[in-house]
Amino acid sequence: MNILIAEDDSASRMVLNAALKNLGHQVVVAENGRDAWRALSGEDVRMVISDWMMPYIDGLELCRMIRARQSRHYTYIILLTALSGKGNYLQGMAAGADDFVTKPFDLEELAARLRVGERILALELKVNRLEGLLPICAYCKNIRDELNVWHQLEHYIATRSEAEFTHGVCPGCLEKVKSGKF
Repeated sequence: MNILIAEDDSASRMVLNAALKNLGHQVVVAENGRDAWRALSGEDVRMVISDWMMPYIDGLELCRMIRARQSRHYTYIILLTALSGKGNYLQGMAAGADDFVTKPFDLEELAARLRVGERILALELKVNRLEGLLPICAYCKNIRDELNVWHQLEHYIATRSEAEFTHGVCPGCLEKVKSGKF
């Protein structure tokens, strides 16, 4: 996964960068919130790990800016900070953070929180596929999947959701069947 780090402390930034790369992620690094905001417009970043206290744009404001922008995909945000306590946690969540990790961070805890973020982003992609435009044949109503294979509507939806189907005949079609015009 492509992860953006916004961290003004060079030692923390280097440790976090190395840890994320060791976990198999691609990393984009920004030294402050302003640079992070610029990086978000030019990179395909689905997850952000941001320090709370940074120059120019702090982590809370970066969260608010990310939430206010129009984007096709959700950005999962983890606030990383030396601040602790319920009040700070609630303030971070109110600004739009999805998770909150206190410094110094524990690598195993951070890895676990990243996996949670990855699961949420994967679910979002699945939902978007079901809510997005579906290439459907105007005649037979089959749907083309991402591998360019055509499927019956019921099969396509049943394999991608919890939906179950029951079949019936709508009143308009019933009239056509009865009159022999179908």
